Amino acid sequence: MNLLRLVASVIFVLLFGLAGSYFTSQSVKTWYPQLQKPFFTPPDWLFAPAWAAIYFLIGLALYVCWQNNFWNNSKLRFFFFLQLTLNFLWSPLFFSLQSPLLGFIDILLLDIAVVITLVLILKHSRVATFLMIPYLFWILFATILNFAILILNLKIE
Repeated sequence: MNLLRLVASVIFVLLFGLAGSYFTSQSVKTWYPQLQKPFFTPPDWLFAPAWAAIYFLIGLALYVCWQNNFWNNSKLRFFFFLQLTLNFLWSPLFFSLQSPLLGFIDILLLDIAVVITLVLILKHSRVATFLMIPYLFWILFATILNFAILILNLKIE
């Protein structure tokens, strides 16, 4: 075990989440509460710990890939960074631009990128794949939630 790589991997991924949360801080207090939300919307307090746990698991998956030299696969590296980037972009699109539509487009692309990342990781490590599974389930749920918010708040004029 390389403790420095482990800590670097987890911190690197957590920084993506922290950066994305910057864009939610104001809108989550002002714009977001005014939106119509579906009955299955989790309570607001759940999002921060859920995302922290998920980012931690993604960081562990990154560590497993790095530690076992799967990171040398350029396609895996590309999709891993793509899914992190799309995840980061969702917050400014949804919250800062106050656009459930742009958020939905982004999260659909994120879903695809995460599935591809998982397929690429699976070729190398079941452990890293299992570490990413909660992330897949959470973003699929978030996709449904984003879509429901989009539909419930359509303004037809």
